[in-house]
Amino acid sequence: MGHCLKGGIKMSADLKGIRLAVIGGDDRELYLIPELQKQGAYIVGVGFEKATPIPGMTLAASLLDAVGQVDVLLFPMFGTDERGVVKAKYSASPIVLNKEVLQAIPVRMPLIIGFARPALKSIAEKMGIQLVETKSLNEITILNSIPSAEGAIQMAMEATTITIHGSKSMVLGLGRCGWTLARMLQGIGAHVTGVARKPTDLARAVEMGFHAVHFSDLIDEIGRAEIIFNTVPQLILDREMLEKVARDAVIVDLASIPGGTDFEYAQMLGIKALLAPGLPGVVAPKTAGRILAQIYPQLILRHLTTMNDTVQS
Repeated sequence: MGHCLKGGIKMSADLKGIRLAVIGGDDRELYLIPELQKQGAYIVGVGFEKATPIPGMTLAASLLDAVGQVDVLLFPMFGTDERGVVKAKYSASPIVLNKEVLQAIPVRMPLIIGFARPALKSIAEKMGIQLVETKSLNEITILNSIPSAEGAIQMAMEATTITIHGSKSMVLGLGRCGWTLARMLQGIGAHVTGVARKPTDLARAVEMGFHAVHFSDLIDEIGRAEIIFNTVPQLILDREMLEKVARDAVIVDLASIPGGTDFEYAQMLGIKALLAPGLPGVVAPKTAGRILAQIYPQLILRHLTTMNDTVQS
């Protein structure tokens, strides 16, 4: 069965007979599940008691119950919190990936998750669980950068008293999301400054018509920005940096929680700073769900093959 993403990217996979547990998540899972079913997968849902019933999906009584019914575990892109709690918008009770659940997972069973915390990685390695972290996969992050960038620009539009067109917009980090965001801002008519460390990224920024700034020079440049978009998952906008930011500037931080901004100090200074992780699932869940449905099948088949090869050997 072949499927095309908008724009012509084609992926093919046959999930017939494969049992998948889809665990928690947000609205994007409501679109992901039917797409996986179309490709032949049998879906066991965990944490969808409050959602409109999805035809053909079996609801498990608990995460532990689901482990014994499936071949693959699919956790949300944002993973779990420090206590192992899975974000589940439609669950009637907390879902926790705890020691009891981990011990019940068969050796080499694929556990696919967007972001795995260090403790989970360590435990999975000790227990022989095949942990598959997807947050760094180019095929997902590049496509997800589209709804992320659109959502970030939407937030900036709602938070500022100026238009994006003609604004002095700064993008911190020219990675997979940063490039998409900078290009969109330029397309709307913003004066874009791209901030990066790699000489190749700075050179590309110049070639694309952006003002290029190295992170070492950011403290001297940031005061000129009217809108600041951060994509770097580490503390960039600390107290020293925020002191240089214009008080009427707006910060939209796309980095994963806790973001790259000292939000408490920004508030003290009167700077509007917004944390915006997981934007694909918020602003475009249908697109985000279909992106995952295009990428996950081949990922699942590849890791199931690895599991079977390991068991047979």
